[in-house]
Amino acid sequence: MTRFSACPALVLRMRQTGESNREAFFLTAGMGITRAFVYGGPKSRLRSYVSPFHSGGLYLYHDPVRDSYKVTDFDVRRWRPGIRENYDRTMAAVAIAETVLAGFGGGCNWGEALDQTNDSLDALDNAVGPASLRVLVHFLWKWSDLLGIHDGTSTARLSPAPLRWLEASSALPPSEVSRLGLDSASLLEAKNFCAGIIASALGRHLKSWEWQTPSVF
Repeated sequence: MTRFSACPALVLRMRQTGESNREAFFLTAGMGITRAFVYGGPKSRLRSYVSPFHSGGLYLYHDPVRDSYKVTDFDVRRWRPGIRENYDRTMAAVAIAETVLAGFGGGCNWGEALDQTNDSLDALDNAVGPASLRVLVHFLWKWSDLLGIHDGTSTARLSPAPLRWLEASSALPPSEVSRLGLDSASLLEAKNFCAGIIASALGRHLKSWEWQTPSVF
């Protein structure tokens, strides 16, 4: 078996290990959630490329003795600098990334999960005001559908306005959900509903879901 592999990937989280090395968590199209080490100091090119919310072509080396992966290169195709320039965008992106990690990359639907997550992060890159929260709610709703954990009976708990918004947004890509208006209370109800059904399936509630943008009010 070859020790080298390449696949489309998205950086979800980074963690420091030692003085100059980091551990990266990726969503990949071929292997789902993948953990790999990134070696190099603060000024290394690879370190700057492997950063949360970047996506592109990931190149890995597998050490069969330690059963671990090392990043040998990362060809970034989507940088998304706008996410880091705005608090609301950043918090929504973190919530999306944490949801993907907690949901094991979407089960076995890794390719679809990667496309869905990339599209949502692309929409966040230029989101304005309450659009960040709308993109997050849309992602949570579509993610629960990807996991197969919502049906017609579960929506009976929703008020009419958030229910209509979720149903209408289902047919839209993330880049277009911002044009669907919804009052603040209904948007938060929709978010809490989507987070709640995912939490029931995962057996835990994520702290990042509690974020809500002040811009909504």
